[in-house]
Amino acid sequence: MNKPHHSNWPLGLAVIVLLIAVPFAYLTRPTQAPKVQPAAALPMKAAHVDHHDIVKGPFKTGQEVTRACLACHKDAATDVMKTSHWTWESKPAVVGWRKEPVTIGKINQINNFCIGTQGNENKCMACHVGYGWEEGRAKQQANAENVDCLVCHADPGTYSKALWGNPGPKVDLLAAARSVRATTRENCGKCHFDGGGGNGVKHGDLDESLYFPSRSLDVHMGGKYNLQCSDCHVTRKHQILGRMVADNFRIDPAEQASCEQCHKGVVHDDERINKHLTSVACQTCHIPAMAREEPTKVTWDWSKAGQKGREDDHFTYLKIKGEFSYASDFAPTYLWFNGSNEYRYILGDPIAQSGPTYINKPAGSIADPKARIFPFKVHTAKQPYDKVNGYLLQPVTAGKGGFWTTFDWNKSFEMAAPITGLAYSGQYGFTETVMYWATTHMVQDSDAALHCDDCHNAGGKRDSANPARLDWKALGYPGDPVQWGGRRLK
Repeated sequence: MNKPHHSNWPLGLAVIVLLIAVPFAYLTRPTQAPKVQPAAALPMKAAHVDHHDIVKGPFKTGQEVTRACLACHKDAATDVMKTSHWTWESKPAVVGWRKEPVTIGKINQINNFCIGTQGNENKCMACHVGYGWEEGRAKQQANAENVDCLVCHADPGTYSKALWGNPGPKVDLLAAARSVRATTRENCGKCHFDGGGGNGVKHGDLDESLYFPSRSLDVHMGGKYNLQCSDCHVTRKHQILGRMVADNFRIDPAEQASCEQCHKGVVHDDERINKHLTSVACQTCHIPAMAREEPTKVTWDWSKAGQKGREDDHFTYLKIKGEFSYASDFAPTYLWFNGSNEYRYILGDPIAQSGPTYINKPAGSIADPKARIFPFKVHTAKQPYDKVNGYLLQPVTAGKGGFWTTFDWNKSFEMAAPITGLAYSGQYGFTETVMYWATTHMVQDSDAALHCDDCHNAGGKRDSANPARLDWKALGYPGDPVQWGGRRLK
């Protein structure tokens, strides 16, 4: 008896179709830019040469140390003298409210912390990369031997600066010179962590907790990566990437340090997050809080300085500086930001007729294709102004006859007038000012970054008692984009 024949042709056809379709689908699939390993973009650094047997000494002055350095590093001083670390001044910029180009920087402009350096060089220059400010600016800036190699390269445990930017009187210059090395967070932090007069005062994202941070404080500087400042602030011929929005007007993107130096291509597995990158800066999600371990100053009232009978306390009141408030572990303020300033107060500009005077205003808007939503620290102050001339005043605070000695505001403004070039009417008051500081450090890994519900009301859980992190209307949106289904406005 013959067995029934079962045809296998459908199965064979299916196999043939799969053999053709699968390779075709693979070859024609949508492609994504390949992921790039961020560490591959870190700069290669020269091996350190121990200087203990190279440097001979003895040295009596900082200039003698620099002279010894220049014997081998012939162009180092002239390279430094071309940088803003040396000049403390920007390139001339054209601003819409001034007839002539202006320069902006610590050397000649006002902020709302210690106010200004002019006339106060004996104290302020303890964070300058130069010696010899007692000679005056013209002579100091022209002398290559005034470049302070030690402040950036000596072991900070062996070196400190004192009056007029000169080495501290107890510094062993030979020991300091023999300790030189590539820069570390300790070198940079000596000035940048303590800017504004103390640990964490000025920056909400830079303080002494970053000398030896945990991974949970900063994923780059802590844990297994242990990055140094110069890994991101890449340096060539002593020109360091990264410019301060507080001390400049227009900033060339080529001069800025950015996340994209290392994080290139497709940076998130979730495409929904990648779509945010046209409108949201990396820092907005990855720096959810500032001053995480050390407090930072958020208000400063100079009008209370000089009061008698009050006890000094670094965090609330100092007779020489006035009244303060600090905050810890708090969310930044968010603004559209394209990397430059819309406005920067120039010495002699009129103060606002109503409301606060802005020392700087970050540039950008929802309609600016170069702008991203970015986190900032906001610092408000009450600082002196001329009641007749209507502009902010810069006092002489430090040194003989300065406010910190006499507690006489009138005398401090009279002393400053010939130095700053601003006339003083003899009548002063105090006015509110506002200053913004971009937040770029204390970066969190993805496990501690912001999530959707931190900014969006998708689940309907937000109310007046539990607001969303972002003020969408203040940013130019009709409301939460998740609710109305919109995208960035053009």
